[in-house]
Amino acid sequence: MKTTTSINPATEEEIANYTRISEKTTKDKVAKANETYKTWKKTSFDERSKLMHKLATIFDNNKEKYAQLMTEEMGKVIDQSRKEIEKCALICRYYADNIADLLADKIVKTEASKSYVTFQPLGVTLAIMPWNFPFYQVIRFAAPAVMTGNTGVLKHASNVQGCAFALEEAFAEAGFPEGVFTNLNVSSDVIKPIIEDKNIVAVTLTGSEPAGRSVAKIAGENLKKTVLELGGSDAYIILEDVDLEKATDLATFGRLQNNGQTCIAAKRFIVLEEVYDDFLKLFAKKMKAAKMGAPTEEDVYYGPMARTDLRNEIHEQVEKTIEQGGKLILGGKIPDRKGAYYPATILADLKPGMTAFDEELFGPVASVIKAKDEEEAIELANNSTFGLGSGVITSNSKRGENIALQLEAGNSFVNKLVSSDPRLPFGGIKNSGYGRELSSYGIKEFVNTKSIWID
Repeated sequence: MKTTTSINPATEEEIANYTRISEKTTKDKVAKANETYKTWKKTSFDERSKLMHKLATIFDNNKEKYAQLMTEEMGKVIDQSRKEIEKCALICRYYADNIADLLADKIVKTEASKSYVTFQPLGVTLAIMPWNFPFYQVIRFAAPAVMTGNTGVLKHASNVQGCAFALEEAFAEAGFPEGVFTNLNVSSDVIKPIIEDKNIVAVTLTGSEPAGRSVAKIAGENLKKTVLELGGSDAYIILEDVDLEKATDLATFGRLQNNGQTCIAAKRFIVLEEVYDDFLKLFAKKMKAAKMGAPTEEDVYYGPMARTDLRNEIHEQVEKTIEQGGKLILGGKIPDRKGAYYPATILADLKPGMTAFDEELFGPVASVIKAKDEEEAIELANNSTFGLGSGVITSNSKRGENIALQLEAGNSFVNKLVSSDPRLPFGGIKNSGYGRELSSYGIKEFVNTKSIWID
């Protein structure tokens, strides 16, 4: 039988092997999810909320165990792993406490004696999830989906199957009926028949642009709804009025958080020329001082990338950018040590057409770009095929808000790194995908928005 292996990216040691399920077993699990849906959709919000609160408590009680598993499988620094589990509990409680308001019927005054809009579940949703936030990304989909009355099947990344099975076990332990949440340990080459399965009504994917295009094509051919959250090359505009200490603190954490492997991470820093040299000098100092090491160590700032092939890929992007005329300020060399490590790296003097300007750099590599004024900074920020997140760093919040409104992205933050919040919608435009997750907007992506008219 086929298996998938989890490998510790810090030590390159094998963690565990997980048996792939057969095509028949996959179909049976999807069918079971659909059978469960028929009864689950009839449960009350109160019943669902009680179970979701239990799931939140399981995250609280197992935070250290789950965090250690996550760190071992994909290399996240241990403190950030703990915070990820805490965020999972937060998401669960948010939907448990607010579901009735989020999906409340909306009365619409018409000539009818009564007319309103109601929101009903659709059925089984397939979630194709990435490895970089192996618990949170799943819960971001699963908590609202399950609370609406849908059921979900998960196709998780192969290198974090330990996390995938831990999540399935957590749902079972919380008391959710079998089939409400199911992990499918399958390879990517069987995604097509799963999407085509008559019991799947919708697909949500967080991942790469090519994966998004492929899934959207298959789903479109089968007239199934999709939500896609794809890559990003988030631009942060650094204005001339900034506090450089605060700006470079944000930039350093933004680029090294999750070992640089975050879709909404600050990746392109567009700096006004008045402060460009000073920003670059201080930024390089802080990036150099950030400690790289084993992610299990408490004082480490960033650890290894998730896999050695991903590390090698970003190194090729760095070398290509240098060949194109980009200036290497810091890092850029694969360290002589075991593990998928890559040092904090800064590329400067970048222009459109260079790899580090145009492509997403999914690792601890920062792109620094000079702009002569605010207008050019906005133009450079928007000169991207991506549109997930964006930011402005300034001492004038009103000026920052005005610029944020002009940035072509699904999220624009002023004086704060882009992050997801269950109270706000999250998603992108352009090649960063479409649709929204979280908040009242995200929860309505996979429901039947149904009009009721009583004459």
